[in-house]
Amino acid sequence: MKKLKRQEEILSILRVMQTEVSVDKLSGMLGVSTLTIRRDLKELAEQRAVIRTSGGCILGGRVAQESEYHKKVASNFELKSKIGKRAARFVNPGDVIFIDDGSTTFHLAVNLLHISSLTIYTNSLVLVPELSRYPNISLNILGGEVNSHSYSVSGSITETILDNIRFDKVFMGADAVDGWGKCFVKDTRYLRITQMMLRSGEEKILLADHTKVRTHTGLAYASLNEFDYWITTSGNNGQQLENYDKMTNIIVV
Repeated sequence: MKKLKRQEEILSILRVMQTEVSVDKLSGMLGVSTLTIRRDLKELAEQRAVIRTSGGCILGGRVAQESEYHKKVASNFELKSKIGKRAARFVNPGDVIFIDDGSTTFHLAVNLLHISSLTIYTNSLVLVPELSRYPNISLNILGGEVNSHSYSVSGSITETILDNIRFDKVFMGADAVDGWGKCFVKDTRYLRITQMMLRSGEEKILLADHTKVRTHTGLAYASLNEFDYWITTSGNNGQQLENYDKMTNIIVV
């Protein structure tokens, strides 16, 4: 079997199985050596058609994107879980809320399943399968351009929607919070839309654990004094908290 045909066969197998497949299994299915499979996977990974794992690969696309996203959700799991549970106490039956596509805000979303008559808007595609199964939740995904790295939507359509709607509460994360209370995003594509998300809320709540407090050279989308509350974890020193407490209401969990 020629290389290109073999690589197409590998992609076909991954599309059907929709899970991680080992090098040994691919070798057996295609009747070639594991060395040949590894060379094929190296080329396919360079084309971003697959993502390599320790023993094999997964298909690039939705499964891979969700896998990478959930790695972020799982990092500092206990800290994010505490924040998510505390943030859920801000949500009341009948609220219309917005949840951004961050990994900490994901922990909030999974703590809202018991709240009746709740309307949730989000730009996170990962939250769709998590929340759409619950009849008590009216889930709305913002329209726009799909970003394959963050598994979210953004762009001019998203901005138009945000410009014409108000939420009772907006829950947002940050890639970093610096010593002066500025909140940062890493990517220029998210700067404007993140600012619009913040402005669309009657009550604005930042979810970011203490490890996010650091010097950052990204793009500042807001200051702490633009948030009504910041839910964080213990780990910041007393002087830091005292400075931050002058800017917003801090809840340490």
